[in-house]
Formats: sequence, C-alpha cells, structure tokens
Amino acid sequence: MPKHVGIVACSAEGAALCYRTLCTEAPELMGEYTHPEVSMHTHPLAQYMKHIRCEDWERVAELMLSSVDKLARIGARLAICPDNTIHQAFDLFISRSPIPWLHIADVVASEAKRQGFRNVAITGTRYLMTGPVYPQALNKLGISYKIPDERDREAIDKIIFKELVNGVFEERSRIYLNSVIQKLKDQGCDAVILGCTEIPLLVDPKDCPLPTLDSTRLLARAAIRESLAAEGT
Repeated sequence: MPKHVGIVACSAEGAALCYRTLCTEAPELMGEYTHPEVSMHTHPLAQYMKHIRCEDWERVAELMLSSVDKLARIGARLAICPDNTIHQAFDLFISRSPIPWLHIADVVASEAKRQGFRNVAITGTRYLMTGPVYPQALNKLGISYKIPDERDREAIDKIIFKELVNGVFEERSRIYLNSVIQKLKDQGCDAVILGCTEIPLLVDPKDCPLPTLDSTRLLARAAIRESLAAEGT
C-alpha cells in the first residue's frame, strides 16, 4: 500500500496547490483516479505569523510538531510541508517527529543538481531569502546561489503577504518578479527557485527569464514517489 501522506500546511493557497498537484499527478504512476491517501492539518496562518515576525523559530517548530502529531495519529506515515519559510524551524523539532519528512529545500536542491544548474536565484519571503534554509541545502550539493537586493526583497515580501497568500495574483506583480529574476540572470544565475509556496501561482515558466524550480510542485512529486517506495528504502 502507498504511504499515507500528511501535509503540514501553513498558508492556504500554496497548500492547496501542493495537495492538488499530488492528487492530479499521481495517476500517471498509480493508475486512473488513484493517488496516495492524503490528510492535511494547518494552524491559522495568524498563529505562524505571530512567531515568524519576531523570528521565534522554536514556537514555529512547536506548531509544525503539533500538526504532524495530529496527522500521525490518523495514519499518516510520511510528512511534507509546502511552506518554505517555516522550514527554518525544521531542525528544532525533527528529532521529535513521529513520522519521517521530506525537506522541501533538499528536494529542490536535488532537482537543481539533477538538471545541472550551478548558480541559482532564490526568491521567497524576506525570511527565506536571507535565511539558512536554501543555502544549507544548496551548499551540500556544491551549488552557488544569489538573492535579490534589499529593495527587491522587501517588495517581493510585500507581494507575498499582501497579495499571494490572500489569493490575489496581479499582472503587475508578475511583471515585477520577472524583472527581479532578469537582474539575477544578469548576475550569472542559471535557474530560479520559486521558494514561496504561492509564487508558482504567479510566475509563468513560459515567460520567466530563467528556468524555474517550482518548490511546491517538486515537493508534491517527491511525496508521490516516496509514498510508493517500500518501507525503509
């Protein structure tokens, strides 16, 4: 039997994209209308933001642990979290998790390595762009990275928290993000990590200046593969 996948959600739009991707792409491997059993739990985004804004990652970790405990109790055997930013709390709780996890940045970095990218741009919340989540994962695989300048980081962060998490996707914001990605391309980046769960809902790979690494969909696809893997492999 495929492993029951538990989604530790944070913001609704990105979590919905992850869930939808998992359910709609699994039939390619599993057969018509078939996907792993999936459950989701999320605390209100407001609870996360209260702790993220003061960078209290211990409290963020406790929220994530609370969710995964609930998911494990209803049968989940594999956990994922489609929110990149809160992975900064990952190491603070993982030893206490009742079930194994896939780490979103490790999944994305592995795909970057597989495709031969050497110097990637990181986009996401300001906490993610200046934090350790992706640098740690990329450094392990010998991949360089760049982030937008401070002005662009603040503008992207505002787009995420004022628009994207609220289901607002403005054309002007898409154009702006493409302009930031173009700057990073001009600085030598050969791909861009869409490192906010909702950015893939805004940025179109067809007109993005760089090849995209869609963290949300990559995580969902990795969860499908891991769900089908034998226990202990």
